[in-house]
Amino acid sequence: MLLGIASSYEGVEATGGTETTYTDGGITYKVHTFSSTGTGSLVVGNGGSVDYLIVAGGGSGGYGNGSPFGSWGGGGGAGGLLTGTTTVAINTTYTISVGAGGTVPAGGDTQGNDGSNSSAFSLTSIGGGGGGSLPRAGRSGGSGGGGGGVQDGTSDNPGGSGTAGQGYSGGTGGHDSVNITNGAGGGGAGGSGGNSGLNVSGTPGAGVTSSINGTSTTYAQGGGGSPRNTGVGTNYTTKGSGGGGSRGTASTAGQNGIVIVRYRLY
Repeated sequence: MLLGIASSYEGVEATGGTETTYTDGGITYKVHTFSSTGTGSLVVGNGGSVDYLIVAGGGSGGYGNGSPFGSWGGGGGAGGLLTGTTTVAINTTYTISVGAGGTVPAGGDTQGNDGSNSSAFSLTSIGGGGGGSLPRAGRSGGSGGGGGGVQDGTSDNPGGSGTAGQGYSGGTGGHDSVNITNGAGGGGAGGSGGNSGLNVSGTPGAGVTSSINGTSTTYAQGGGGSPRNTGVGTNYTTKGSGGGGSRGTASTAGQNGIVIVRYRLY
């Protein structure tokens, strides 16, 4: 999925975040990037219309315990992603909040941790859900974590739900009474996580690509489900992405979110 916001706005003056400019098609834009977790400020001197991208922190992958008849961790869900246009007012300061990625669980056989929310302009992107392990269902969030896989289980393990307009659900973790069933993939801002099966890890949900900062960049990809053997599923380092699920070793943390604001200079 490709998001290229075509802005035709001018007259805005603001400070805050990391400030850059770029020119595309004869139009020069100013960009304010907030990438450090916590709160910052966009201080508007002259109001007008701006484009925004708000990405929450991704959830961490589930940490499978690696023992026989144990758990295989699902991938973490991506942080919720919101993009669009809003109007900022003259002589107004706006609080910008950037959410952190979910931390790695402290021990094996543990669900992943959720990412934290990001917000701007009274809009909130929801942190991604942690991947399943024990409990084996993925956690819900901006995008849902993938369900954990299990050997000697009695039912499939659902992925967490995504938030409408921000992300997608995690995949379903399969089960089998004898064979190994890997972890499912976490949902991404652009698509659902893949289901897992016998010796098949769930694929990460797709992210969203945006050129709001002048460079085509992908955000908020899901985390991959755990492999059959000891190791960690696919783990993207793009902003807002979910961590990979694991078996027999630590899973990976979710990636921090980001907020980007741009407007036309001339």
